[in-house]
Amino acid sequence: MFDKLDPLLHSELRLAIMSVLMEVDEADFVYLRQQTGATAGNLSVQLDKLAAADYITVEKGFQGKKPRTTCRITDTGRNAFAAYVEALRSYIGQ
Repeated sequence: MFDKLDPLLHSELRLAIMSVLMEVDEADFVYLRQQTGATAGNLSVQLDKLAAADYITVEKGFQGKKPRTTCRITDTGRNAFAAYVEALRSYIGQ
């Protein structure tokens, strides 16, 4: 029997966002857009979905006069990501 895959993480862009955030303490919006190749609008929507699930935190502020959005993965997000990876392993038999 295969483990159930988290539908929130099964989206290519949300999985990419979470993968980036697993490797860094925090990432700003511009960095995430560059790493994922997403459009600003799509990235914003997906960040909102991850934040609503408490997988990430999103902080909006300013760096000088420029707006800056910073994202961090939460413990809930780390656990969900780890469970997703384990579920994938059940599909490939590892």
